[in-house]
Amino acid sequence: MMTKTNRQHTLLARLLRDRNGNFGMMTAIILPVALATAGVAMDLNRMVQIRAALQDSADAATLAAASALAADGITDEEAIELAKKFMAAQFSNINGESGSDIDGAEDDTVDKNAIGSVERNTTTASGKTFDVTLSGYYNMPTNGLTALLGWDKVKLNVTSTAQSTTESKNALSMFLVLDRSGSMAETTSTINAAAPTKTVSYDCGSYNKKGNWVSKTCTRQDPNYYTKIEALKLAAANLTAQLDAADTEKKYVRTAAVSYNSAMQTPTAFEWGTTTALKYVQALPASGNTDSSAAMARAYTDVTAASEITAHKNKNGQNKPGKFIVFMTDGDNNQSNADTKTKATCTAAKTDGVEIFTVAFMAPTGGQKLLRECATDTSHYYDASNAAELVAAFKEIGEKATQASTRLTN
Repeated sequence: MMTKTNRQHTLLARLLRDRNGNFGMMTAIILPVALATAGVAMDLNRMVQIRAALQDSADAATLAAASALAADGITDEEAIELAKKFMAAQFSNINGESGSDIDGAEDDTVDKNAIGSVERNTTTASGKTFDVTLSGYYNMPTNGLTALLGWDKVKLNVTSTAQSTTESKNALSMFLVLDRSGSMAETTSTINAAAPTKTVSYDCGSYNKKGNWVSKTCTRQDPNYYTKIEALKLAAANLTAQLDAADTEKKYVRTAAVSYNSAMQTPTAFEWGTTTALKYVQALPASGNTDSSAAMARAYTDVTAASEITAHKNKNGQNKPGKFIVFMTDGDNNQSNADTKTKATCTAAKTDGVEIFTVAFMAPTGGQKLLRECATDTSHYYDASNAAELVAAFKEIGEKATQASTRLTN
């Protein structure tokens, strides 16, 4: 007679020998794991792409904030807020997603999650330096297969740091090379806003009964247009205002000026600040023909002189000041070989690291061609067709010359 224990052993043995249904059981166990593994593989690839987009966005955001701190003088809080919003916008543009986390909550987005900081440093040698750091994260939703393992989202973290400084473009020597030939006395199409009309006298007499002309002086009000030389003086004032704003203590900016017509006039020597150079420009008359060669050669010699480096090093501690020439004309050189000599000087100056800004002011084709070839690149060439454009060009040159440098440090 089979006991209860024997029956249990027999049933167990039969169960172990019976292979029916094993495939279904193994499939039920392995399939979820296989599917989850495939889901993880897909999400890993997506994680790499999204994290790269998030890092690029953070890098762009810190660079933008650092640049704004150096150039615009915004507060630390404004810079951090700018970085956060910039990061969110860039991430949305690059990744094509809203930047919201998995639940889409408005208070749980890339910019809301980000944490930023600003560190300011000031030294006598390099002015101000700004370090902007931004840390943020994005909760990437996983696909349904990965969710089988219990992961419905993955947190992707990034950090970026960028630095901006007012050093590289604050220490500079700039030489103004300006055309004062006779054509600079011509009028422009821009009315003098401060005095829009001028009184003009004319002979308004008449013939008497004997047929003799009897003179009489009358006056009328005509539009008062700037002359080219007047526009140049306004433009120079705008340029020097940008330099003065960047160097209120007169310890980083040195300027000099020279004018030319058929020959070079006596230039000013380099001095700290802009006072002497601006006074020189304000006193310029307009007369004579045009030959820029000697004036450009003098500017190149003086701006690259070892004495300029020494002056900066002794005053502000910098031994690599920016070297600039601003070359302006309203006409063609009409002296023998003037273009050839001027171009040779421009080539040598650019080779020596001098940045050359050129401004063609209502100039003919020949003058424009010379200035295009002399300019450091196309962004350094300006074609001003009226007084307002000339003033704007000189202002932008001042801004570019004093522009802060920005770099990514992480």
